[in-house]
Amino acid sequence: MKNFLIINGPNLNMLGKREPEVYGTESLEDIKLWTNAKIKSFATTTWYQSNIEGEIVGRIQQAHSEKYDALIINPGGYAHTSVAIHDAMKILKFPVIEVHLSQVYKREEFRHTLLTAKAASAIMSGLGKQSYYIAIKSLID
Repeated sequence: MKNFLIINGPNLNMLGKREPEVYGTESLEDIKLWTNAKIKSFATTTWYQSNIEGEIVGRIQQAHSEKYDALIINPGGYAHTSVAIHDAMKILKFPVIEVHLSQVYKREEFRHTLLTAKAASAIMSGLGKQSYYIAIKSLID
């Protein structure tokens, strides 16, 4: 059984309320339950969400000494600005997949720069809640 850490950044706790035309109507808890139901026979997950950059950096650093097979991270708006999260991701010795619910390249120009993605093994954008499941499945396969 594989074990994955899933980190979600700022404003993802507001899914279902924030811009439903972009992010959908499901909450982060809905997405977590859906994902965990789909993977329960072959993987486990630990989910974490914070709106605070330093807390996300600390959680990534903590993961370095824990038993995870990979990190799946949706850094939210920090994807475009956080050198600190980028640098923390580079510490990890296991795969990192960055996911974005929306298709960032169809949105505002400032969202086209993904600083954190440069430290990821792969990125997914525009697949909605499927991103988490597809990331896990790709790492299993």
